[in-house]
Amino acid sequence: MEIQQRLLKFITRANWILFSFASIIGLILLPPHFTRGIIFGGLIVTVNFHLLYRTLKKAFRPSRLSSHRVVLAKYYVRFIVSGLIIFVLISGHYVDPLGLFIGLSVVVGSIMLATMRELTKYIFKEAI
Repeated sequence: MEIQQRLLKFITRANWILFSFASIIGLILLPPHFTRGIIFGGLIVTVNFHLLYRTLKKAFRPSRLSSHRVVLAKYYVRFIVSGLIIFVLISGHYVDPLGLFIGLSVVVGSIMLATMRELTKYIFKEAI
């Protein structure tokens, strides 16, 4: 169980660090339209990640196991709301779609960093 907690902690921190880094770079170097895409995309995906964590944590609590239907319903509601927000942002021309894509990729980047970190620990541990 230790590796799961370590990965979750790393991914959560890396989400906010990558989101902050991308937002600051956007604010300094990129046009406002593009930067808004990065910020909104990063917020959408990071909040979704945290809500998914809370849903799953409650669902697997031994004292009160949730039905898989409840977990799936919450997942789909979150998915639909996110889709509607993204639709409004793009169709209303509030954000640049490429900036939004970069912002939405924050969690993927943090998961990739966590995977590379664990693999290097494993490889160097085996080499010793």
